[in-house]
Amino acid sequence: MVFLSFAWGAPGLAATDSASTSTPLKSGWAVQSDCKIHGDGAKLSVPEVNTEGWYTATIPATVLAVQVAAGEFKDMFVGTNLRSVPGTSYPQGDNFSNLEMPADSPYRCGWWYRKTFHVAATERGKTFWMRFGGINYRADIWLNGQKIADSTQVQGAYRTYEFDVTKALKPGQENVLAVETFAPTPTDLGINWVDWNPCPPDKDMGLWGAVTLVTSGPVAVRSPMATSHFLDASLKTVELTVRAEVTNSTDHTTKGRLEGNVAGVAISQPVTLDAGETKTVTFAPGDFSQLRIKNPHVWWPADVGAHPLETLTLRFVLDGAVSDETSIRFGIREVTSELTPKGYRLFHVNQHPILIRGAGWTQDMLLRQQPERLAEEFRLVHDMHLNTIRLEGKMETNDFFRLADEQGVMVMAGWCCCDHWEHWDKWTPDTLNVATASLKSQLLRIRSHPSLIAWLNGSDNPPPANVETAYLKVLAQTDWPNVILSSATATPTTVSGPSGVKMTGPYDFVAPSYWLVDSHYGGAYGFNTETSPGPAVPSLQSLKKMLPADHQWPQDAVWGYHAGGEGFQNIHVFNDAMKATYGEAKTAERYNQIAQSMAFDGERAMFEAYGRNKYTSTGVIQWMLNNAWPSSIWHLYDYYLDAGGGYYGTKKACELLHVQYSYDDHSVYVVNSLYSGASGLTAVVHVYDLDLKELFTQSNSVDAGPDSSVKAIDIPQEVFQTASSTYFIRLELKDAKGTTVSRNFYWVPSKLTEFDWAKTNYTHTPAKTSEDMTALGSLPIAHITATAHTSGDLIRVHLTNPSTKLAFQVAAELKDEQGERLPRITWSDNYIELMPGEERELTASIPSDIIASAGSKRVEEWKVKIEGWNTAAVTVSTNPSQ
Repeated sequence: MVFLSFAWGAPGLAATDSASTSTPLKSGWAVQSDCKIHGDGAKLSVPEVNTEGWYTATIPATVLAVQVAAGEFKDMFVGTNLRSVPGTSYPQGDNFSNLEMPADSPYRCGWWYRKTFHVAATERGKTFWMRFGGINYRADIWLNGQKIADSTQVQGAYRTYEFDVTKALKPGQENVLAVETFAPTPTDLGINWVDWNPCPPDKDMGLWGAVTLVTSGPVAVRSPMATSHFLDASLKTVELTVRAEVTNSTDHTTKGRLEGNVAGVAISQPVTLDAGETKTVTFAPGDFSQLRIKNPHVWWPADVGAHPLETLTLRFVLDGAVSDETSIRFGIREVTSELTPKGYRLFHVNQHPILIRGAGWTQDMLLRQQPERLAEEFRLVHDMHLNTIRLEGKMETNDFFRLADEQGVMVMAGWCCCDHWEHWDKWTPDTLNVATASLKSQLLRIRSHPSLIAWLNGSDNPPPANVETAYLKVLAQTDWPNVILSSATATPTTVSGPSGVKMTGPYDFVAPSYWLVDSHYGGAYGFNTETSPGPAVPSLQSLKKMLPADHQWPQDAVWGYHAGGEGFQNIHVFNDAMKATYGEAKTAERYNQIAQSMAFDGERAMFEAYGRNKYTSTGVIQWMLNNAWPSSIWHLYDYYLDAGGGYYGTKKACELLHVQYSYDDHSVYVVNSLYSGASGLTAVVHVYDLDLKELFTQSNSVDAGPDSSVKAIDIPQEVFQTASSTYFIRLELKDAKGTTVSRNFYWVPSKLTEFDWAKTNYTHTPAKTSEDMTALGSLPIAHITATAHTSGDLIRVHLTNPSTKLAFQVAAELKDEQGERLPRITWSDNYIELMPGEERELTASIPSDIIASAGSKRVEEWKVKIEGWNTAAVTVSTNPSQ
């Protein structure tokens, strides 16, 4: 039997005489605990087994996901309901990956997955392969009464498997596949949730990846890739190198040709394979001159260029017939990196430097695959102008990487921290074998994607020399074409030297000035692989979904359960800062209003600081982008895909042409994130005291070169030496025609936070004295008027402030006919200020599925609610006729 432990390219574009087919074994599975059935694989993998009482499942699905889909556990993510699931008696807040399953856990047993399927008699004579895209953690696999593999061969959450099952399969008859899966133990390289949410009690055991039956002829083609190298900075000529894995499943030597087409160029070469041999076949431009291509269609990251994809198709021809064929989409691009003179890791895409502006990704806690949700999350990433997603030990689906490729979103991938993945002193030789096999599987699966820019061999720590050496060997053998980092930290290794990145936090609340005044920890210098201004409180509507009514206010232990684990089991640092800076919030509504403004201010400050300081700062990854379950920490949009203050602060900071204020020296900068210059700009600043008395104004002409950060104005220090406790800074950036292309508004204390640097820990740097802007809580009342109308899926809201007072932190939200806030509505701008007499227009697109599910009559009843800190709520109809 041939067993392939590498990944595969997507089958497609097969010739009419090709032996290739791919059949997902998706629906119609039966799942049950071995503690209930005490099963025998040989007996379970034959027809006419009675599976009455088993769960019916669609794969991929973990065991707990199967049970939830069957309705056994309802509202599991609400309140503390998760703690009621059997096997969840582990200490709250601990990293369950490092703990044994509780004695009463139903997941200590093996769980069986059973599937019957039919193969046509006409398929007889082909080679059959059974693919497993992800098994957590061990498994015994049976097909038609024969054991295909056992748990000594099948172990590793992130390994992929492909077995030659030709001899066991029965064309023309009913076939039965039975897989007994076993959960990871604390000394396994499992799927880890660390401290950003609880771990599910089954530890995500089961078939979490797709199961597919694939046919081919005697020789199979797998894992095709095409890498690019530009001859110079003009990008006018690129050299492509094509590689693929080919496997001879026969017991004799085979000779044939590997041929195909890459980016419109034909390639072909003879290949000889020994019995059972797997070989990497390479088409190098030195041997195939046609792979030196003129004027290629270049793939660029989001916002700086287009992301065209080319096609690579390879087939193995044997005795005049196609034995196997596979096809992928790839991008012509080249990713490199360097250490700057200060030792900071700087990425280059197509020989251009790029500031990484990203966030950390998580899958759903039960690893449920939801394509519509995935597409929506990518839309949100693009709307914020983030260019990178970091995966820490979360090996995403092929759909994820396809979307990243198509939308130009760069991806950093690598292993996780905080469990056996980094307990290297406890590793056995078998552990290292599983680790390297897992690495090989994932690299062969993802290496062809243009979105991938880096692989991290460790997260919170670099691996020891023997492990790093083994990893680097696999990376070389699989021809990984991108950047390799030893870890996400600044710790150098004896094997690869300095990483050029840092992982200094903070992860909990720090005042906005932190990012510019700090020069030793998480401040805006170098490449920070994970950091955050802290908690992200969901909207009131989302809180109603995730918390029982009697736990929504005041905050209690149930709130804490929806914070994080270990050092993040509550949000008291954030709450203390709110009270000190803005005053006590006595109602849920007021608390949420202030929390959204704090998140806006914090995220804006972090991303702006890294933007101003490029390329002393080379990258920043917000920890995190999203949540695996409803949470009050670490997201830019919440679990229900609702965008709050942090989302809009990030969107504001990451504008492609942007004007911003500096807390450290009162300067005004223009940051251009495009690779084209912008000349003839005008930057305008107004500074006001708390009573809106103008203290300073200035306008300067600015030319912002490509990918630049340019100082436009210095605000004199003495401007901020009046009796006012808080100052307002209003910025505008106008183009050569006088059109406003960026605007920004800041509320700045007369005295910035004084940080207690000596008490810095891994969570944050505490404040010795906090900012005092409590006067904002008693701003004089302003009045706003609003009108709204819809056109197709677009809402336009026109706002006016006819009063003589500032309307502060005005936010718009779309309400359905029941008065409930609609999620997934993202506005062109939000959490804005309106000066006396000022008018603004906000727009929002409504996702088509929301419109379709509501129906036209209900859409006509929707309303927009507008409310600020010091304005009465205004609600207007989206239907102008009403």
